[in-house]
Amino acid sequence: MSFDKIDLQILALLQQDASLSVSIIAEKVRLSVTPCWRRIQRLEGEGVIRKRVALLDAAKLNVGVTVFVMVKTSRHNQEWFEKFHAAVMKLPEVVEFYRMSGDMDYLLRVVVSDIAGYDAVYKKLIRTADLFDVSSSFAMEQIKYTTALPLTSA
Repeated sequence: MSFDKIDLQILALLQQDASLSVSIIAEKVRLSVTPCWRRIQRLEGEGVIRKRVALLDAAKLNVGVTVFVMVKTSRHNQEWFEKFHAAVMKLPEVVEFYRMSGDMDYLLRVVVSDIAGYDAVYKKLIRTADLFDVSSSFAMEQIKYTTALPLTSA
C-alpha cells in the first residue's frame, strides 16, 4: 500500500483522537470534508484503520497491575495450539498474546487488580493445556505506553 502525506496526517490525527469529527480532520489536513471522508472510508475499507476505540484507565478500573507471562511448551502441534489459543482468548485479563521466537514460545500481557488476581488467571492458564514452563514478571512501573504506531515507514 502507498500513502501520501495527507493520508499519513489523517492517520496521525486519528491515532491521537479517534473522536475527531471529519470536519475538524479536514480542516487540519487542508481538505474539504467530502474528500477527507472518502480517504477515511478508503483507509477503513483497506483495513489500515482496523477500529476506533476508547482507551480506558486501568488503575481506575482496578486492573492496574501488569504481568508479562512467558509460556514454554514441549508440544508444537496444531491441536495443542488450537486448544491453548481458545483457552487464552477466553481470559479477559489477557490483553495481548504473541507467539515468539527464542527461548519462550508465547508471551502474554495480563492486567489484574493484584497478585491474587494474577494467581486466579495463572490457575486457569495451567488448566488449559499441557505447559512445560510458565514464568511471570510483574511490571513495577509503566514508563512508556502508546497505541500510536510510527508512520515513518509507511
